[in-house]
Amino acid sequence: MTLLSILVGTLVAGMGSVWLAALLAYALLSRFTQHLLSLAAGALLATAFMRLLPEAFEQSVSAGVSAQALFAVLLVGLVFFFLLDKAELWHHGHEHHQAESQAEVHGHGPHDAHHVHPHAHEAHASATHDHGHHHAHGGGWAVLLGDSVHAFGDGILIAAAFVADWRLGLASAVAVMAHEVPHHVGDLVVLRQTLSTPRAALFKLSLAGGVTAVGGVVGYLLVGAMHEYLPYFLVVAASSFIYVALADLIPQLQKRLSPAQTAAQVAWLFLGMGLVVVLGELAQH
Repeated sequence: MTLLSILVGTLVAGMGSVWLAALLAYALLSRFTQHLLSLAAGALLATAFMRLLPEAFEQSVSAGVSAQALFAVLLVGLVFFFLLDKAELWHHGHEHHQAESQAEVHGHGPHDAHHVHPHAHEAHASATHDHGHHHAHGGGWAVLLGDSVHAFGDGILIAAAFVADWRLGLASAVAVMAHEVPHHVGDLVVLRQTLSTPRAALFKLSLAGGVTAVGGVVGYLLVGAMHEYLPYFLVVAASSFIYVALADLIPQLQKRLSPAQTAAQVAWLFLGMGLVVVLGELAQH
């Protein structure tokens, strides 16, 4: 039953986020992408601090693991994901000022720069720098490779959460899906530069998202074989969520906005937190 829950959760998080991103990108609803960034940041932080970490500390009591050891793993995990980020293997963030400058070069104002995903600017800049097909093709495969690696890691983390508690796994799957949607919108923009049809871009990105399920199965086997280390797995999952929220999502939201826009941003942030809390409460009944 746990393995089935992991498969469903990882497929919803991995492939479901791709299809929702396609709906946003192709249905001209990309204006909601910035709101989803706020929602995803709230969901990730709430899942880490209100679900994963408390569960890890509860599990540590029976496992005989000290709080100091868990905090050490949390610290090491943050550094580890920072190094993965430096290797461009964990998340899809790009330097914000580069995206904005590219937007201004190509006729977008600063406001537009924040509403187009950095991948769109990167793809456009690449096309301007070199109109050859080779560079665009390489960019597309880089996106798919990065997504596949990230999806595999997400699957392992979701599996660890499901092994601890199916409600925790549900919250983790929702948080992963929420933070992947805005990035997949940008990925689809890049892939549209390299593939002939939107359907081909959606198909290949869906395959990359499906790798989440592979990671889920591996995670299930891994955590099952080392169940006594479950608190550590949960803390690593929390460190991943915290890093992505603070290093990737929040910086994209740090810009000057009108009071009304700021209020909307904060509202979506709290909505993401509330979503995790409500799902957890409903799952307990």
